[in-house]
Amino acid sequence: MILRQRRRSQALRDDQGGVTVFVAVCVLALIAIIGVAVDGGSKMRATERADYIAGEAARAGGQAIDPAHAISGEKVVVDPQAAAAAAQAYLRSAGATGTVSVSGDGKTLTVNITGAYDTKFLSVVGIGSLSVTGHGTAILLHGVTAPDEGN
Repeated sequence: MILRQRRRSQALRDDQGGVTVFVAVCVLALIAIIGVAVDGGSKMRATERADYIAGEAARAGGQAIDPAHAISGEKVVVDPQAAAAAAQAYLRSAGATGTVSVSGDGKTLTVNITGAYDTKFLSVVGIGSLSVTGHGTAILLHGVTAPDEGN
């Protein structure tokens, strides 16, 4: 009888700490899941911001009309070089870097932004940053006749 009690108490002592290891593993897994959710959500917000800035830069470029044609009342035409310069100026003012291109026919201005999001949790496992891109396009007014004031 005494021998059984010793074996039973020894078996209980051998199991000590088993729950602690289980809880530690579960906590680490939970922290990893939270980290992926936080950094994934933050990367999505950074991508949305990049898209917004690219779209606004494209709109800023679309406002760069050729004043010679506009003042004379002939037509409203966007100057492609001025449009690209205006879009780049907007990118600089927003603290973003990217490329601005005007299509061959001069009717479309495209802005592409590249950047990075510095991770908060994933840096623990060696992922220090995630790439972020944004895209915006504007159709440039081209050859639109000014309204006739006489009619």
